[in-house]
Amino acid sequence: MAILEAHAVSKVYETRGVATRALDRVDLTLEEGEFTVLHGPSGCGKTTLLNLLGALDDPSEGRVTLDGRDLAECSAAERSELRLHKLGFVFQAYNLIPVFTARENVEFVMELQGVPSAERKARTDAILAEVGLAELAEKRPLEMSGGQQQRVAVARAIVGRPELVLADEPTANLDSATAGQLLDLMEELNREHGVTFLFSTHDPLVIGKARRRVRLRDGRVESDGPGA
Repeated sequence: MAILEAHAVSKVYETRGVATRALDRVDLTLEEGEFTVLHGPSGCGKTTLLNLLGALDDPSEGRVTLDGRDLAECSAAERSELRLHKLGFVFQAYNLIPVFTARENVEFVMELQGVPSAERKARTDAILAEVGLAELAEKRPLEMSGGQQQRVAVARAIVGRPELVLADEPTANLDSATAGQLLDLMEELNREHGVTFLFSTHDPLVIGKARRRVRLRDGRVESDGPGA
């Protein structure tokens, strides 16, 4: 079943009257349970496409549908609701709230969703244990390593039970051992819990783990498949 679809999506930026086409009529369909990577050279459009798919930006042409809903026809409030309940995000810069503990960062999404306090606590305890951070629940981001912060970000992304997690360069700031552990964790979440993942990366380690590889070049899909 298709979760997310891009139909002939283009993105054009204008700077001082000069138009730059970052994406050029991209078609992409993501199915439930996929473990997919967007890859290609710097400037090929990976992050731009991820932002459009995550309803963080609007295409210049074409349309994006999430669960069959055209995002262009959704109000700002409706988009926020879709992001809150359907999508999880893992950013290269972690984007954790610095004054919150690991527990509070993870619980925050569920607070916005209106999940009762007791359930929030139970789900937070379970997910922090699953990502190996149970003992760091009361630590703040600056008291944790980069790998630990990224694990908190992954926990936060999935604790709200989204249909799809979008991860933009999730291993960029990590050493290879920590990156491998994080990818193993996300693979397990995909396999055991059916969480769908879409990565944007140039990291060969992430590309090698993906079961589907979508290669972009000059804003277009150059290849798409298990060995792309």
